Amino acid sequence: MQIYEELKERGLIAQMTDEEEIKDLINNGGARFYIGFDPTADSLHVGHFMTLCLMKRLQMAGNKPVVLLGGGTGYIGDPTGRTDMRSMLTPETIQHNCDCFKKQMERFIEFGEDKAIIVNNADWLLDLNYIELLREVGACFTVNNMLRAECYKQRMEKGLSFLEFNYMIMQAYDFWHLSEKYGCNMQFGGDDQWSNMLAGTELIRKKSGKDAYAMTITLLLNSEGKKMGKTAKGAVWLDENKTSPYDFYQYWRNVDDNDVMKCIKMLTFIPVEQIREMEGWDASRINQKKEVLAYELTKLVHGEEKALKAQSMAKAAFGGGGELPEKTVSVETPTIIPVLVAAGICTSNGEARRLIQQGGVSLNDDKVTDINAPVKSGDIIHKGKKVHVKINLK
Repeated sequence: MQIYEELKERGLIAQMTDEEEIKDLINNGGARFYIGFDPTADSLHVGHFMTLCLMKRLQMAGNKPVVLLGGGTGYIGDPTGRTDMRSMLTPETIQHNCDCFKKQMERFIEFGEDKAIIVNNADWLLDLNYIELLREVGACFTVNNMLRAECYKQRMEKGLSFLEFNYMIMQAYDFWHLSEKYGCNMQFGGDDQWSNMLAGTELIRKKSGKDAYAMTITLLLNSEGKKMGKTAKGAVWLDENKTSPYDFYQYWRNVDDNDVMKCIKMLTFIPVEQIREMEGWDASRINQKKEVLAYELTKLVHGEEKALKAQSMAKAAFGGGGELPEKTVSVETPTIIPVLVAAGICTSNGEARRLIQQGGVSLNDDKVTDINAPVKSGDIIHKGKKVHVKINLK
């Protein structure tokens, strides 16, 4: 099966500009494609993970990735999917985040001569002459067409800053620049980026007369994930100092039953033939599918050793033997509420109290009803059916 057909079978392709041309290019390793990443935090998250997996698949098929770090567009902020304006980041923060992204990406993408390259749009956007940009690029856009874009329509009622209104032009300029300097002929992105991507392909065709193509992927974690990519305590990060390998494993182990096969198809590198076989498994094997998903993705992000350890911890938590995750905490009074907070199981005393009152906390094998219940080293705290932590007291 060639790569284009595999992407379709895995359910990744949402829409594209020129199907036959795109199919021919990527099946023959002729795509020099880019995907952009705005450095809004100091770690990539699971939404980025999907695009990294796509890049890896295409690179394995002989296509050449260009990773674009948004060191320049990070100064503006993409309005797509936002109900309000992003916080303005300092130049130092943007650079730090770019450095963190690059280090994490090297675990997924092979960089080097005649392989993938990584570039930063700060290198050209920050030096633009505004009047020149308006004459050279702005003249290719009509305000009417821009306002029809979904990313702008969603914000018109609540307010869209002129700063953010320029984002589409900046993204289009990126594609044009990458086409001129690096020979980029294709742009990939999430399905919420379609308007911006079309702007880039049209700009290249108008300014350079070159062929340029756009393809969006159906990002399970981009459209739904803004819900799936969040936990009660925040985003699911690829940095293990922000989301531990065990928590990353558990995140995937606990996906909704209806999403398991979609995630296996889109994110894992399990061969399509094996996935077809898994689709025929009896419904009683749903937990086995979840374990396969969680293990494969944790191995991809954190390596086999940490994936095996996370798997062992999860089995222990669900009564199947193995090693439970442990948290060492230091509290003045070792009772259930301060321990829940210190261990990161709850974010505040109020949340811990409510959870206990709702019957959501157990200590070892007993439901906790006393908000002042004592905790000792070696006790196991259960939060609902999914969080199980062995407590060590300093």
